[in-house]
Amino acid sequence: MSLEKQALTVTINGKKIGPVEVPVAMPMIDFLHEYVNLTGTRFGCGQGVCHACTIVEVHPDGTTTESRTCVLGAHYFNNKSIITIEGQAKYDKLGQLEQLSPIQQAFIDHFSFQCGYCTPGFVAGATVFLDGLKRQPVKRANLESAIELALNDHICRCTGYVRYYEAVKEVALSTPGYVID
Repeated sequence: MSLEKQALTVTINGKKIGPVEVPVAMPMIDFLHEYVNLTGTRFGCGQGVCHACTIVEVHPDGTTTESRTCVLGAHYFNNKSIITIEGQAKYDKLGQLEQLSPIQQAFIDHFSFQCGYCTPGFVAGATVFLDGLKRQPVKRANLESAIELALNDHICRCTGYVRYYEAVKEVALSTPGYVID
């Protein structure tokens, strides 16, 4: 018995991948790990509940949304653009790290992780939230509740929520135009 395969083309972290023949039923997380060797995205519950597997989906209009790679098949992303945890930072031409994204740096500064397993999903969720603030800033008085709402579905078994939220709050407050009085 052979697996049915279809061609898949996807842009990951700004780089076009494919077309590559991929099993039709393969979850995106398996494609990331097995085909493109991007292992930063974590497999958690396998049911899309914990959000550890979350990546950023970039739409043609430039907006972003969260996508859970354990429940979405690789072919869902055919001809789409995504950003994994590996694509958040900036690298030089030799592939050496130049600079972390603002949210990655804030997570480090706030020690916003314990075991770190859920961190890639939280980074993706925070990135989408912060990206949304570019288009629709939040009132300072509503910032904390907006962060809680945006990251509410992400589960941290080590209960590092306060540090995650503080890091996101710092980036939102320090980025001009994200928060209004």
